Order: sequence, then structure tokens, then C-alpha cells
Amino acid sequence: MPARRGPLRAIKTRRRGDLVNNSSGAVIHVETYGETVAPPVVLIHGASGSTYDMSFRLAPALAQEFCVYVVDRPGFGHSPRMKDESLAAQARVLRDAIQTLDSRNAIVLGQSYGGAVALEWALQSDDLAALVLISSPSHDWEAGHPLLHRTLAEPVLGWWASELIHALTPQWLIAKQLAEVFAPQDVPEGYADHFQPRNSIHPPRHRQNARQRIALKAEMAAMVPRYAGLTLPIESLHGTADVIVPDHIHALPFDAKVASNVLTRLDGIGHMPHHVATEAVVEAVRRARSRATSVGGAHCNPA
Repeated sequence: MPARRGPLRAIKTRRRGDLVNNSSGAVIHVETYGETVAPPVVLIHGASGSTYDMSFRLAPALAQEFCVYVVDRPGFGHSPRMKDESLAAQARVLRDAIQTLDSRNAIVLGQSYGGAVALEWALQSDDLAALVLISSPSHDWEAGHPLLHRTLAEPVLGWWASELIHALTPQWLIAKQLAEVFAPQDVPEGYADHFQPRNSIHPPRHRQNARQRIALKAEMAAMVPRYAGLTLPIESLHGTADVIVPDHIHALPFDAKVASNVLTRLDGIGHMPHHVATEAVVEAVRRARSRATSVGGAHCNPA
């Protein structure tokens, strides 16, 4: 695959990357940035997201040193939905798609829900060079599921609710919700135009997101006993002001359980460090590359 060079631009409706067919029949949209001979890094977006999130600041920053593969999880962005929406299924098809493009062991980075997918990938396979977790859930939590998610997850009621939400939600409310995701930092200038947050409430996508968020609680609980098997280099970053995925519920317990994890707590940062503390995230990827090279030798060397 030829390398992509030059600045990234906001994408409206046109697909920039490649649709990769894998052995299971799934189709995954993958965008590639940087030089193809550079060490590979895979970026996995969070809930309600797409490549439009990761391609705003993080992919351009990493593309100076890495070959960056930015994926759309199944059912989001330009990747068609799969019947199996579990973390395990997502990790399998993303791994298969990346292996189709690049056989080298990659650093896999996931943000928020994408961090849970990245964790599952690491638990399934030993072909990762390293793992980088940004604002990632890692444990069960006590609170129940929001009424909106429970409603959207209902087969009939959820269909009607998602259609009405998509048709009636005003732009000011979308802007308010986006601001809440970034709080206490401001939404970066140009991000809303690039990310196109109204795409997040596209009815089928909105319903899938609700189902996955509800399923995540039990999936994380089942994942915790498997952490003892994680020995690869892991770098995790978590904002101390993150109220969406609080660090005392997720990052701190994970760090206590996994000896190979190095936790960086970002003072006063909320849920979106890859946009508001981008250099700290890039530094974490650099550390992951260095640690992978020291323990694995050829993990990140060009093929």
C-alpha cells in the first residue's frame, strides 16, 4: 500500500481510506498515514466515534515517526456493521484487517471504548508489540445503565427513539454534549467540523452504540481475571478530571493488577487527552516502541 503524505483535511462524506476484506467476511475501513516502512501503530476510536476522531490531531502527530493505521470499528464510520457486536469479535476482525495490510507486530492504541477493544486484542493474541490505553475502561462499575441507552437498546422502542432523536435533536444540543465530552477542556477549534458529531446519532449507529455500552459492563467484569496473563509493554494515560471513565475505577486498579503497565496520570485533563494533551500521548507511544524494541527486538522493525 502506498504511503499517504501531506496534511490531513476535514472529511465530509467521501471515504479516504481502504475497505479491507478479512477472512471472516467482515469489511473494515482503514486509513493509513505516514511512511509504510515506519513502525506500525493502530488507532482504535471510542464509542460513537470513527476515524474522523483519530485523524484530527493524533494521526498527523504520530505520522511523523510511525506508519499509522486508523480503523473504523464495525458499524461506525465507513465499516459495515457485523452481527456479532462484542469486544471479542471486534478485536478479531480489526486484527485480521491490519494483518492483511501489514504482517508486523504493531503497537495498538485505543481510546475510551476503543481501549477496551485494544485490551481484548492483547488478551486474544501475542502479536502486539505493545499496548497504549487512553482514558480506557478496564473494570466493572457500580452505576447502572442510563435510561437513554436502555431505551435505544430495545428492539422496537429503540428504533422509534433513535429516529426521533436523529430528526429532532438541535445543533445547540449536539454542541453542548460534545463540550461535555471534552470538559474541563474546551473543544479544539475545527474539531466539530472535522468529526461531524451528528453522525454519532445516525439511528442504526446510535442503537448499536447503546447496545455495546450496555454490554461493556459485563464484558469488562469477565475480562479482569485475564489480566494476569498480560506481560507485553503497556502504557496507559488517564486524566485525573475524567468523569466519563474515572481513573479511580479503571486506570488505578488496572495499574495495580498489571506489572507491565506504566500509568501516566494527566493532572486536570478530562476524557480526550489525544486532542488536548496530544504530545503526552505521542510520548507514550514512543515509550511503548522503546520498551517493545528492548524486550522483543524485531517487533517494530520494518518488514
